[in-house]
Amino acid sequence: MSFELIKKVNDAQKKAGALVDIKSGDKVRVYQKIKEGNKERVQMFEGVVIRADRKQSHTARITVRKIASGVGVEKSFLLHSPLIEKIEVVRSSKVRRNYLSYMRERSGKSARLKAVDTRKARVTEEVAEPATETKAEPETKTETEAK
Repeated sequence: MSFELIKKVNDAQKKAGALVDIKSGDKVRVYQKIKEGNKERVQMFEGVVIRADRKQSHTARITVRKIASGVGVEKSFLLHSPLIEKIEVVRSSKVRRNYLSYMRERSGKSARLKAVDTRKARVTEEVAEPATETKAEPETKTETEAK
């Protein structure tokens, strides 16, 4: 009984909207609310996701790394936090690990990841449409046979 109560509280903490599917190797822009005194503003942090933890949980977290003025900066973000305004995936890359800790030692050209073209899904949808035209052809054959 207590497990059901804990699950209900955890589900209440999750954001209502669907989250973007974020994987390690993605280049993302994270918009975060920052409070400075009485004012509140939105700050953007753009970098490569080197770790994505517990995607299904209310404690889902990503670690984003970027190079700022020649110094590596890493920041962890809770995906269901009310301080996170939105997350945009800029580019996806092909990686074979979930935790890209080896990126910390790399700089320059060796730190590049091979980009994956995300437009392939749209192309397969467009190819599926002409299949409906082939269904129309047998109907015309039956009409000509009837004549």
